[in-house]
Amino acid sequence: MLKQRLALVAAGFLILLVLGSGFWLFFLWARDNHILTFIKTFVLIKREYLKPVSTATLIEGAVRGMVDALGDPYSVYLDEDLYRELNLQIEGSFGGIGVEIDLDEEKRLVVVAPLPGTPADRAGVKSGDIIVEIEGKNTERITLIEAAQLLRGEPGTKVSFKVWRQDENRYVDFQIVRDEITIPSVTWRMLSGHPGLGYIRVLHFNRTSTILQLQEALASLEEEGYRGLILDLRDNPGGDLHAAVELAGCFIPEGPVVRIVHRGGSEEVWKSSHSKQVTVPLVVLINEGSASASEIVAGAIKDSGSGILVGTRTFGKGLVQTVFTIGDDLGVKLTTDKYLTPKGRDIHGKGIEPDVYVEQPAGEDEDIQLEKAVEVLEEILQGSRRAAA
Repeated sequence: MLKQRLALVAAGFLILLVLGSGFWLFFLWARDNHILTFIKTFVLIKREYLKPVSTATLIEGAVRGMVDALGDPYSVYLDEDLYRELNLQIEGSFGGIGVEIDLDEEKRLVVVAPLPGTPADRAGVKSGDIIVEIEGKNTERITLIEAAQLLRGEPGTKVSFKVWRQDENRYVDFQIVRDEITIPSVTWRMLSGHPGLGYIRVLHFNRTSTILQLQEALASLEEEGYRGLILDLRDNPGGDLHAAVELAGCFIPEGPVVRIVHRGGSEEVWKSSHSKQVTVPLVVLINEGSASASEIVAGAIKDSGSGILVGTRTFGKGLVQTVFTIGDDLGVKLTTDKYLTPKGRDIHGKGIEPDVYVEQPAGEDEDIQLEKAVEVLEEILQGSRRAAA
């Protein structure tokens, strides 16, 4: 009996010792990782701050602060308003001015591209404009989605903002009446005055409509007997990654479209499921407004040698964001991956250089870049005819 009691006492002592050591290990970990600082601050605010503050408000502030601490302009905490705004963008129809925006490497709010035919386009907003104020509010510390929320609104209402136009070394003020904006995807036509030359413009990548519209465009151009194609990706700010991969697969031989680099360095190669590729000579138009998903397409075509790139250097966004739901109408958009071209080139902050460099002069009514693309395509076709002869 005494031995049993001694054994129980010893066992109890060992349990206390283990629990005690575990507690101290946790305490040391919490101290070294500022968990105790967080708890102390929380308790101090709840107990000492002049006005009562709800626990929910403090926790939301802490979550927002964690995301901000990443120092990544593309990673954003989505409260109910911002989460709703993001879903609005995905739906593809909203009240606004029709401009795609992003943050550059200096975290300045920059216009990637005005959408064609929208109020922003008609008012003269340009790719590369740095938005410095919206409704008198400085944009220096504004998030991307907050800026979009300020620019959007009921059709018929006005929004004012100021931009810094670097190439003209001046500020430009705008006051634009919002309209119902439907994000376009693909348009196409045969180029008048150039028999046999087809033209496809991809304005935005949408998972549900882009590929269907592209297939319709290609079928229509094939019916009209096209012998060469110009693919216009200018001022295309990107969109759905899957749609970009599928579209690129229509223009390049079987093989990789993009290389996705995950956290930790592991790499995943994405290929298109399309078995039928466009076989006519191809010229691709790009400019500084071509970003993200459109750069994936341009990079795949350039690396595979499937077409000639004409225009100016692209925007240079090679990061992938994923939206995570963390509660009812709450989320976090995090940069989770980066992408490389099929040959492993990292274009983030660098962009993709065209094979034929052509600038579009400011204020020029004629589309100089398109004219050059037609010239290059005609030269390719003439070379093919000579080779065949």
